[in-house]
Amino acid sequence: MRFGGGGDRANVEDRRGSGFGGAGVKLGVGGTLVLVILSLVFQQDLVSMVGGSAEDGAPLPPEEVERRRGAEAGLERVAVGSFNDAQQVWAGTVRAYRPAKLVLFWDAARSGCGDAAAEMGPFYCPADERVYIDLGFYRELATRFGAPGEFAQAYVIAHEVGHHLQHVLGIAGEVREGQARSPQSRNELSVKLELQADCLAGVWGRSADGRGLLDPGEIDEGLRAAAAVGDDRLAKGAGRRSNPETFTHGTAEQRAAWFRRGFDAGDAEACDTFAERAAR
Repeated sequence: MRFGGGGDRANVEDRRGSGFGGAGVKLGVGGTLVLVILSLVFQQDLVSMVGGSAEDGAPLPPEEVERRRGAEAGLERVAVGSFNDAQQVWAGTVRAYRPAKLVLFWDAARSGCGDAAAEMGPFYCPADERVYIDLGFYRELATRFGAPGEFAQAYVIAHEVGHHLQHVLGIAGEVREGQARSPQSRNELSVKLELQADCLAGVWGRSADGRGLLDPGEIDEGLRAAAAVGDDRLAKGAGRRSNPETFTHGTAEQRAAWFRRGFDAGDAEACDTFAERAAR
C-alpha cells in the first residue's frame, strides 16, 4: 500500500504511554492528601485507582514510550494513512461528512462511551466521534486470526470510519431507536449495521485501488480480514458452538461478501444491508 496521508496528524490523538487511556490524571499535593484521607476512611487505595502505577496504566518512562512507539512505527503508518485516506474519500462524496478523530492507545482507553480494554479490539465511539485502536491488535489479527498484511490492517480502520459515516448520516441512530422499540431485533439490526460498515470499507478500498494505492493481491487481504472476524469463526476459535441468534457482526461469509460488494460497486448506494435481500 502507498498512502500519502500518514504524516497528517491533525485528527490523530496519540495517548500511548500517557497513562490509562491517555487521561493523564495528575494530582497535586492537596489532591493527593485528600485521596489519602478518603482511602483511610473507605479502606481502599484510591490514590492508585486514580493515579495508577507503572503496571496498571500510569505514564511510562519516556525512553520506554519511544522504544515501544518505534516498534509500532510501521503499524502506525498504516493506521494513520488509511484513516486519513478514508476520511478524505467520504469528505469528497458526502456533503454532511465531518472528520472523526483517531486515538492510539495502549492496553486501555477512556472514551465518551466508557472505559475499554485493548482486548475488545478497535472500536468507534459515537459519543465523542473517535476511532480507538491499540496497534497491538494488528499483530493479533495476523497471528490469531490468520489475516496478515497491510491492507488487512487498513480494512480494520476503514470499517470503523464506516461506523462514523453511519453516525454522521443518522443511520446508527435509527438503528439504536429500532433496537429500543424492538429488543428482539437487537442482534439482527446490529449485524446489518456491521455488514454495512464492511461494505463501506469495500467502497473505500475500490477508491484506493483506483488511485493506484494498492498492490496486487491486497484486496484478498481485506477479504481474509473481514472473514476472520466473522461471528461464526470467532465462536469456533474460542471453542464455542456457533449460534446465529447471538451474532452481532455477521458470519465470515457475510462479512467477506459485503466487503466484496462494496469493492465491486465502488458506490455506497450498494451498501443497503437493511433491504430485505440483506437478511438472506
